[in-house]
Amino acid sequence: MIDLRLLRADPDLVRGSQRARGSDPALVDALLAADEQRRAAITRADALRAEQKATSNEIRGAEPPERIALMEQARALSAKVKEAEAEQAAAEAALREAHLAVPNVAPDAPPGGEEDYVVLREVGVKPDLAKPLDHLEIGERLKAIDTDRGAKVSGARFYYLTGVGALLELALVNLAMAQAVEVGLTPAIVPALVRKEAMEGTGFLGAHAPEIYRLEADDLYLVGTSEVALAARHMNEIIDLSQAPVRYAGYSTCFRREAGSYGKDTRGIIRVHQFDKVEMFSFTTVEESYEEHLRLLAWEEEFLGKLEVPYRVIDVAAGDLGASAVRKFDCEAWLPSQGRWLELMSASNCTDFQARRLNIRARGTDGKPVHVATLNGTLMASTRSIVALLENHQEPDGSVRVPKALQPYLGREVLQPA
Repeated sequence: MIDLRLLRADPDLVRGSQRARGSDPALVDALLAADEQRRAAITRADALRAEQKATSNEIRGAEPPERIALMEQARALSAKVKEAEAEQAAAEAALREAHLAVPNVAPDAPPGGEEDYVVLREVGVKPDLAKPLDHLEIGERLKAIDTDRGAKVSGARFYYLTGVGALLELALVNLAMAQAVEVGLTPAIVPALVRKEAMEGTGFLGAHAPEIYRLEADDLYLVGTSEVALAARHMNEIIDLSQAPVRYAGYSTCFRREAGSYGKDTRGIIRVHQFDKVEMFSFTTVEESYEEHLRLLAWEEEFLGKLEVPYRVIDVAAGDLGASAVRKFDCEAWLPSQGRWLELMSASNCTDFQARRLNIRARGTDGKPVHVATLNGTLMASTRSIVALLENHQEPDGSVRVPKALQPYLGREVLQPA
């Protein structure tokens, strides 16, 4: 959630961010009003408690006739205090609801919606393929991808990876983790089921709620990214950032309902309900978060270089950001079969938005606890990485070249049709 001090000092900045996101600026006014009502309720309750305490002190030293009147006054004050405390609790609940409705302030992201991104750079050469096959045709020839049986067993948008398909995913995970360790990230295998506090704290129960699978009997949620479990790992803690940022590379299976995406990328394994992912996650100071954001992006580009696929980097527009992010860069690989770019990775700076919800702090230079910044960046998303590899490295004879960096993990230089 945003810093209320920023809201009070510069509400127009927050309203402007809302307009850039295509969100309702009236939510800012509702939050301002809720903040004022809560502060007024606290002031009233504090004043009545002070009066109640003073009256109690008077009773102890009063003579019997006066004591009776003071006790009657104390009883009346007790009722008023209870009423004021109930009003304060209601005001605090209303403030939290209004607070959760306002996304992070994103003054530096390009304004606009999904199509208003800014291309920062293109890297690599698109393959010259006369008649490129799509990843599903290639995967079926390799006996690597089986969507028909996936649908038979689990429904649409499920799949099997078999043979070299399974080995290819494992190789990608190992390559990603090896790079993560090399640059100083701590590997982590994280829970795929989390409590509401973790999901809400990371900002996924707002506009993204329809994407989330929930197990009602257990009141648990299936994560759509290990970002959720990694962020919540230090919930209600004061962490040590005195030496360097705290960085993880989390591996988990991810689940997404893909609500509202009917008819989009239904063929193959581009948009599926279950996939595996290696996610980078950093805790650092707000001041250092902007450099850390660029660092995560550089690590993503390093990994794409190892996959030897052409890609571009875009600066995502404010209206296409998640609630938590102030800035997001996407890395998109070229998709020869469709002649378009496909998002493979994203890197987001959430400043202290998630940390305020999750109560994660570090010691500032004065020794006092301050909320930290959180950042996340995809290093490897299994299905889409496989799609990009198969399509960009396909050969006319149906084989697929294995990028040099991946060969030691896969144990072969070429994938041959089965």
